[in-house]
Amino acid sequence: MTDTLLADLLTTPTPPPISARQADPDRDYTRQIEVSGDSAEVTVRGPAEMDPDSSAADVLRAHRLDPADWEVSGFRSSEWTMPNGEPGVSTRFSFARRKHSPPQRLDVDELLAVFDQHPPPARTALDTEGEWTFVVALGDMQFGKVDGDGPEGTLRRAMDCIDKAADLLSEYRLRFTIDHVHLCWLGDHIEGFVSQNGANTWRTGLTLTEQIRLTRRLMAHAVLKLAPHASRLTVVAVPGNHGEAVRPNGRGVTRYDDSHDTDALISVAEALSLAGEDYEHVEVFVPDNDELTVVVECSGTVIAHAHGHQWRPGKHFEWWKGQSFDKTSAMHQADVLLAGHLHHEFVDTDGPRTFIQVPALESESTWWRHRTGTRGAPGLMVMVTKDGAVPVKEVVR
Repeated sequence: MTDTLLADLLTTPTPPPISARQADPDRDYTRQIEVSGDSAEVTVRGPAEMDPDSSAADVLRAHRLDPADWEVSGFRSSEWTMPNGEPGVSTRFSFARRKHSPPQRLDVDELLAVFDQHPPPARTALDTEGEWTFVVALGDMQFGKVDGDGPEGTLRRAMDCIDKAADLLSEYRLRFTIDHVHLCWLGDHIEGFVSQNGANTWRTGLTLTEQIRLTRRLMAHAVLKLAPHASRLTVVAVPGNHGEAVRPNGRGVTRYDDSHDTDALISVAEALSLAGEDYEHVEVFVPDNDELTVVVECSGTVIAHAHGHQWRPGKHFEWWKGQSFDKTSAMHQADVLLAGHLHHEFVDTDGPRTFIQVPALESESTWWRHRTGTRGAPGLMVMVTKDGAVPVKEVVR
């Protein structure tokens, strides 16, 4: 009795199963597609109440074709009587692939004018060597990309985050003695035109030189913002995959350090060398000849910098162990590895070693959003470090 009652209580109102039947082309809804280059023919056939337009769009989607990329160039429709006596309709659509115009070019002068609204602050740093280092790490702006809020949104966000990081320095000085500031540019600062063998060209709204110019100006803005607050300011840039200067035949490289990501910082360093004694305490570092990484000592902590495209997701420690096996490599001494590339915050530890992956500063990758539904959570990261320890890690948005 109890078992019967339990079964009755657990019963749900599901419909009875429907037996399978053989398809009858003369009775059932049918559809057909033929694609040749930039043209397509779609035929849909069904009851008179069927919406041919939406049915044809469904056919395109079913074959992984975006209806937004196609426009109707002609159609032919006919009525017929189905075997059950009810009226039916058969419609043949001719589609042509839409001819997209290139994205409108942005006014770079208007973007660059944003920098003029941020005059550098007065020098406030002490002339003594501090015990701790304040680290500002950022990357993956991918200037030029039309995704999300585009280059202007990324630029304003990056400048705001840098300004907020500078403000946080004074707050952390209430807890730590800090006079060394370390600024890290972790790659993919431009969208470039080498990724996916140039397939990203149409979705890149700035020229290559415009992308590089924005990167240089943002790097200069960060130096101008942070330099007055430090007795020592070290600045690092590493190459990303989007910043590669040349990819012969779409796959090869010249030298591994041949990168717009790092050359932009070299240009800033050349300007600083002409700026006089106000910036004599600024040191700039980029990878050695044919290298992808930079290692810098900061208050007893050896920090390694890489973009992150050298290893597969989740394999950062395996890559790090391989690099540190070479005793002649500076990676052998590293306490902290900073990287970007995967566009989201991630912190991992292995014994005394710390891996920190910073979020991207671009607002989203539209391709990734379509694939996963995930939008970006842009920002940069600040840290405080000494003797291998990183007790403070904060995302700035």
